Amino acid sequence: MSFIVAFIWSFVLWLVLTVGTKGMLWSAEEVIAGIIFAMIIGFSTRNIIGEKTRRFLNPVKWLGFIVYAIGPLFWGMAKANLDVAYRVITGKIKPGIVRIPVDLENEAQYTILSNSITLTPGTLTVDACPEENALYVHWIYVKEEEPESSEPVAGSFEKWARRLGR
Repeated sequence: MSFIVAFIWSFVLWLVLTVGTKGMLWSAEEVIAGIIFAMIIGFSTRNIIGEKTRRFLNPVKWLGFIVYAIGPLFWGMAKANLDVAYRVITGKIKPGIVRIPVDLENEAQYTILSNSITLTPGTLTVDACPEENALYVHWIYVKEEEPESSEPVAGSFEKWARRLGR
């Protein structure tokens, strides 16, 4: 089952990334290449996905990810871009690595939150420590040495990671 899920996700991603080339949706060569690459990725990642593969087939999850990417993630990235531009122009930076406490339950939630933070300009997730319920993040402007929550760094990302990673 995990091979099928990885294959489907890989093939759909391939189709999204190659749409519209050569004046049509996809050429036969693109579809064949997509099937081959999706099979390779599906085979090589079948053991990584694990036993909860069915959650990746849930269309409600797909819709949730789309809403998250278009809404909160895009808005957070836009605000962070403006903040980083301001800091570059004015030179007001105070970089550092901070420990961010989080309340997450599984690796999928840690992955979603870590990647969301890393995608946001001015922050980079250095380490995820589920044992400590924390992330270590390099932040371009450290306002608090030890924040009490992930809100100052990640905004609403933690809430979305909890919801999407179930």
